[in-house]
Amino acid sequence: MTKKRLSQLSEDYRRIEQAIKFIEANFKSRPDLDEIAKSVNLSKYHFHRLFKRWAGISPVRFMQFLTLEYAKDKLAESGNLLDASLDTGLSGPGRLHDLFVTFDAMTPGEYKQYGTGLRIEYGHHHTIFGECLIAKTDRGICHLGFLDSINKTKSLNHLQNLWPNAIFAENSKVTESIVENIFTSKTANKKSKFRLLLKGTNFQVNVWRALLTIPEGSLVSYQDIAAIIGQPNAVRAVGHAVAVNPVAYLIPCHRVIAKTGIIYRYRWGSNRKKAILGWEAARAGMDALS
Repeated sequence: MTKKRLSQLSEDYRRIEQAIKFIEANFKSRPDLDEIAKSVNLSKYHFHRLFKRWAGISPVRFMQFLTLEYAKDKLAESGNLLDASLDTGLSGPGRLHDLFVTFDAMTPGEYKQYGTGLRIEYGHHHTIFGECLIAKTDRGICHLGFLDSINKTKSLNHLQNLWPNAIFAENSKVTESIVENIFTSKTANKKSKFRLLLKGTNFQVNVWRALLTIPEGSLVSYQDIAAIIGQPNAVRAVGHAVAVNPVAYLIPCHRVIAKTGIIYRYRWGSNRKKAILGWEAARAGMDALS
C-alpha cells in the first residue's frame, strides 16, 4: 500500500468517523442512509462508494457490525477463545495475532532509567484510521498512537515524558515503511514480523500479552482478560492496563469491550474504536468467504 493510498484512506476514515458520530448522536431517531450520507456531505451513491473503498463492504453491512446485538454475539463466542487461552496458557500455540507481533519487556532496572542510552526515532504518518505518531528503537516499536484532538506537538511531548532520558530523532523515512507494513493487506501483514519494546509494570505487560491472543474479528470483555491472566478479581486494574496500552492496533486493546456489549473507553476515541472494529469485522467476514 503506497503513501498516497494511505493518505486517501486516512481522509476516507475522517468521513467514516463523522458518520459514526452522527449515528451515535441521533440514534433515537434512527436516521436512514440518506440522512447519514448528508451528514458527511455526500450523496447516497458516493457514501456507498466511500465504504466500499475503505472497508470493502456496504455502509449498511458495516453498521450492522456496530450494533449491540452483534457485540453480544461476539462476546458469547469469546467463551471458546477464553477456554483455549486458559487451557494452553498465554504462550500456547495457535494464536492468530501474536504470529507476527512479539515483544521485549524492559527490565525493572531499565524501567527506572527512563530511556537512558536509548535512541528513539519517530514520525507522523497517515493510516487507514487517521494520522498517527509512531516511534521505534533498535529493540522494536515503543509507541503507536493516533492523533485526534491532540496535535503533533502535544503527542510528541507526551511520548518524550514517558522516556525523558532517551535521545529523540525524527526519521520519517524509516518509520514510513513500518507504518505501510502495519496498515497493509492482511495477506501481506502476515509476512511482516513486528517487534515491540514495552515499558510497564509486570501486571500491565501480562495484560498486553493477553491482548495479543485476541484474533481479529473477535471481541472479549475486561472480565475475560482478567480470567486469562489468572486474576479474575482484578477487572479494574485490567481496565487501566488496557487504557495505557502504548502501541495501538498492534496490541489490540480495541477488541476489549464492556461485558454489556457497549463499545466505548478508547484512549484514541470511542468512534475510532468502532471504526476499527467494523473494519476488522469486514475483513474477517471476507476471509471466511475466501
